[in-house]
Amino acid sequence: MPEGTDIVSVLVKDHEEIKDYFRQLEAATSASERRDIADALTAEVARHSVAEEMFVYPTARQVLDNGDELVDEEIEEHSEAEELLKQWEKMAGDDAEFMPTYQKIKEGLLHHIDEEEEPKLFPELQRTLSEDKLEDLGKAVTAAKKLAPTRPHPSAPDSPPLNAVVGVPTGIIDRIRDKMSGRSTG
Repeated sequence: MPEGTDIVSVLVKDHEEIKDYFRQLEAATSASERRDIADALTAEVARHSVAEEMFVYPTARQVLDNGDELVDEEIEEHSEAEELLKQWEKMAGDDAEFMPTYQKIKEGLLHHIDEEEEPKLFPELQRTLSEDKLEDLGKAVTAAKKLAPTRPHPSAPDSPPLNAVVGVPTGIIDRIRDKMSGRSTG
């Protein structure tokens, strides 16, 4: 298996990228820089979440004894993050609520990342799935992220098959909006 292309490696790399955006945002010195980093962070979280919901969570429901319980919790955390990201998206980098909202987003995402990486979802998938299946899921998630939405859509479906049907057109529309507005997406 090529290094870093299985599903766990792909998603852990995404998690590290999200944490890097946290560091960048906290070091930013201007409102416009904070807003640009916030947009890139939001785009990464949106792409990551949609890809997980399309491929990782359905697999976890099928193969893990506690898959439904784990996935329901993960989807709830995605929903909470999407709601906050949607509110945050409308704020300028110097709005009074910008950094307090960021802190809520950061806390929620760090909690979510910790739960996925240890001891819950990722280790259980690694124990249960073959290396080939882990690799196939990594490829699927990587491909899905290229077409996934770049903005939060809290009311969008979060489970198959509707998430796949809605996700690609929404991703295309988001990318057009991003291009026209000059929005940073990382």
